[in-house]
Amino acid sequence: MKYSTKYPLLESIFYLKYYFLFLLLSAFVSQNCQAQNVAPRDSAANYYDVQNIDLPDGLVAETGAIGFMPDGRFVACFHRGEVMMYNQKTKKWKKFAEGLHEPLGMLIVNNNEILVMQRPELTRIKDTNGDGLADEYQTVTDDFGMSGNYHEFAFGPIADKEGNMFIGLNLASNGAGIRNEIRGKYDSLSRPGRMYSCVPYRGWIMKLTKDGKLKPFAVGFRSPNGLGFDAQGRLLVSDNQGDWLGTSKLYHVEEGKFYGHPAGLIWQEGFPRVVPIKLPVSKLDSMRTKESIQFPHGYFANSPTQPILDNTGGKFGPFAGQMLIGDMDHKYVIRLLLEEVGGDLQGACIPLNFGSKMRIGNNRLAFAPDGSLWVGQNDHGWVGARGIQRIAWNGNTHLDIMSMNLTPNGFDLTFTLPLDKNIAQELANYKFRRFYYEYHQAYGSKQFDVKDIAVKSVKISDDGKKVSLELAEMKAGYIYELNVGDLKTADNKYLINKILCYTLNKLK
Repeated sequence: MKYSTKYPLLESIFYLKYYFLFLLLSAFVSQNCQAQNVAPRDSAANYYDVQNIDLPDGLVAETGAIGFMPDGRFVACFHRGEVMMYNQKTKKWKKFAEGLHEPLGMLIVNNNEILVMQRPELTRIKDTNGDGLADEYQTVTDDFGMSGNYHEFAFGPIADKEGNMFIGLNLASNGAGIRNEIRGKYDSLSRPGRMYSCVPYRGWIMKLTKDGKLKPFAVGFRSPNGLGFDAQGRLLVSDNQGDWLGTSKLYHVEEGKFYGHPAGLIWQEGFPRVVPIKLPVSKLDSMRTKESIQFPHGYFANSPTQPILDNTGGKFGPFAGQMLIGDMDHKYVIRLLLEEVGGDLQGACIPLNFGSKMRIGNNRLAFAPDGSLWVGQNDHGWVGARGIQRIAWNGNTHLDIMSMNLTPNGFDLTFTLPLDKNIAQELANYKFRRFYYEYHQAYGSKQFDVKDIAVKSVKISDDGKKVSLELAEMKAGYIYELNVGDLKTADNKYLINKILCYTLNKLK
């Protein structure tokens, strides 16, 4: 839009006046900053490069699964049914398979064969003649129920070292009904409530044995969008906030245990013929195995996705051997700082930022042979974005919190680089508060019993990498949230990720 005036001379004087005022203000700000020796804060973009991967025209890039073939080709499944291969050298895409129903997981077998978890079944897809196009589709297992409800997603598979595979089955939603024709036994006892399991084995993690038998493994899940193994081979599963989940969570899943959402209990052998959600909350609470990590809703994570092990041997930065997990609503992935306390896993979560180029909707993660992290994004009516991004570490180490470990009186923080000790020992740089989310039938939970916790003392290790914090109070059953101040190194590398949340189930 253009503006005009009847008095061009007055207009020129007006703009000239404000131009000189701008110059004066700029000079003042510059001198003031120099006087205070204001240093620019560090940016994740100085350490990680984020690249958008171009996609074929006409493809709806709602990414449901990604991975790498042994020969280095990148493979992606998309929510509307395509499986595509990408050659990184030629930057060309080629269709491998199509016609799938909401594929949301994949396991690569060899250069010509993959397993895909689509809504109705786990499918083996092969290219038998080597032309790069699949020509054989085989049902591996469909031994689970389907009511036709839109919310009955299926996730996985992942394989353990013995060759067993695991899949996750979503609950149905009362936001829509069921079809007249269903697969599997129908049980009306689970229909009450926001989310339900009217066919087997909705709300379960299932185990597919090496001999091809699908068996119920663990129950109590709402929407287990992410399954993964850590470096010790422990099965980790994420679940999304909703009914019976005050906030989103990460579980260490073991056979035969119940993890909190009661709808799927109807399919547990020997369970009484009662409506599961009508059991007393105290009874259900006593039955459940608690989460290893809770992700505070809204400002930390809203919908955690796939946990993945950093198995790059240091090619992606200093976090080799740790777990990362995506989230649908934030422009970062999350690092999982797990430890074993009293025989069970618990620990902290911390964002890992990559800069402003990162998109939201980070549904699937995979490490490439070169150590770069590939991220598949999805929205599909959810909060999110579409596409695929490649994130590469440039070899320079940023200042971050490497680990957070529980002590009898507080926490030890270990950093990637030595700290400026004068700044690190200031009590004001460590702000704790603690709270809990209530376990109940309602959708989500507010934070209860919120309380600031004072830091009594700070001790710095001789090498400057470890900070030991003594707290005024330590109490099990709470999330301890830590906000860290402007810690820095002697050469002015500033701490990039400043918030951590430790799920304290057990004290030392």
